[in-house]
Amino acid sequence: MSVPAEPSAASARAQLVELCAHPPERWPGSTGPSQPVADPRPAAVLVLFGVLDAIPSSATDTPVARDLDVLLLRRASTLTDHAGQVAFPGGRIDAQDAGPVDAALREAVEETGLDPAGVEPLGTLPPLALAVSNHLVTPVPAWWARPTPVVAVDHGETVDVFRVPVADLLHPDNRGSTTHVRSGRTWRAPAFVVGDLVVWGFTAIVLDRMFDALTWTQPWDQHRTIDLAS
Repeated sequence: MSVPAEPSAASARAQLVELCAHPPERWPGSTGPSQPVADPRPAAVLVLFGVLDAIPSSATDTPVARDLDVLLLRRASTLTDHAGQVAFPGGRIDAQDAGPVDAALREAVEETGLDPAGVEPLGTLPPLALAVSNHLVTPVPAWWARPTPVVAVDHGETVDVFRVPVADLLHPDNRGSTTHVRSGRTWRAPAFVVGDLVVWGFTAIVLDRMFDALTWTQPWDQHRTIDLAS
């Protein structure tokens, strides 16, 4: 009996292109229990996939290539918004930016030092309201065709930049939910735990929705609670 071939990174790129061309009809516009505020500030994040180094995931029976990675960073604990959280490169869309793609690339360069010439933007996904900081954020999926070294450029904003194998994020043992109580209602949101890395909040929500839309999601225990205080 022949063994099925492992998915390739190139096939993931093709799926991402298709996702941007045909976003899910049901792509919720909010990411939390707080009510959006009038006139949210436009922002964009770069969701950068690729084969970022030569260390693949050790996961088996994975729906994606084991060498497929996504670029993330950890925000400084001194920031006003989302302090200390794991996040995508990104930030507000400024007046000089041509749009979300331009803003996401500019912010990624400022935060990680990557060479934008090697990054291929694949499109955009519908913006998501991030009421806690009053932003309307457009995810910009992209492919790192020619990876370059990355570092935390400004430690006042970013303390670490790293790659995470997508197969590790997808593994059911690394998934769970966080809980937040607002006005007597408990709000559950997806989260990921890979080693000592905890991905939650807006970043986890975007990854979770993208994984679902790409049909990469493996069955996981949504009742498992991840305690952010531990």
